[in-house]
Amino acid sequence: MAIVTTKEMFKKAYDGGYAIGAFNVNNMEIIQGITEAAIDQHAPLILQVSKGARAYAKHVYLMKLIEAAIEDAEQTAGFDLPICVHLDHGDTFELCKSCIDGGFSSVMIDGSSKPYEENVALTRKVVEYAHDHGVVVEGELGTLAGIEDEVNVSAEDSSYTRPEEVEDFVKRTGVDSLAIAIGTSHGAYKFTAAQCTRDADGKLVPPPLRFDILREVEKRLPGFPIVLHGSSSVPQEFVKIINECGGKMPDAVGIPEEQLREAARMAVCKINIDSDLRLALTACIRKHFVEHPDHFDPRQYLKPGREAIKAMVTHKLVNVLGCNGKA
Repeated sequence: MAIVTTKEMFKKAYDGGYAIGAFNVNNMEIIQGITEAAIDQHAPLILQVSKGARAYAKHVYLMKLIEAAIEDAEQTAGFDLPICVHLDHGDTFELCKSCIDGGFSSVMIDGSSKPYEENVALTRKVVEYAHDHGVVVEGELGTLAGIEDEVNVSAEDSSYTRPEEVEDFVKRTGVDSLAIAIGTSHGAYKFTAAQCTRDADGKLVPPPLRFDILREVEKRLPGFPIVLHGSSSVPQEFVKIINECGGKMPDAVGIPEEQLREAARMAVCKINIDSDLRLALTACIRKHFVEHPDHFDPRQYLKPGREAIKAMVTHKLVNVLGCNGKA
């Protein structure tokens, strides 16, 4: 199967009450771990490339690795794995155009930090070029807090999506999906301790997602694909391993998985997992070096790292997204 767009994926997801997993990729081991899990679970997949990842690994290397994953699925599993290749948080028309010309099947143009009319104009420009080339476009209304590549948005500068704007934005831009802000956040440090409460065991509990906003958006855009960014759960077992093996990640908490599953059941067609995979890989590598300080061959620690990513993605596909068996 060739690289596909999200149109058919999202229609099935909306009707079926599940979400497609969108996982950010940076290297071979991450791509292998994600795609092997998707093959085993017969799950549709979105592989995302951020501006920073594209600069790090180079466009051509990432595309060839993804093409290899599709071929591997066909040869070893006899399975046509549907994969959408998506630009995550594109910030300029030129970047989006380069990805479209380079074979991406989907791009995000994130004008959420701009004034509303500028966001509309920029998004419309990308949509016109993308649709002329058979590529779908994701826009964004509302601004998430946290770190995405080198961009750090404080909680004070973040903003929830205004439901009263969504109909006008979708109509005037022609976007194929819309990312909204209902309380998710980029990076592993999604919330400060001051933003959280503590349960009876003293564990930090993040503020709940604004399902009221999601319900209102769904009411105004029935059947339209909605996207959640910054939806990592920051599993505490990996935070614990990292801290025990020389890392420093105090008070790192994420979005509760039961809230993400509820969002998928309601209206969200795509959920972005932006930091959990890196946490799993980092924890595995740190633990390996503590247990095997004599090892020097990268394969000795990257192989278990790849397996940790596969296990993490498998868990997300089955228990959070509910998209296993949907390909």
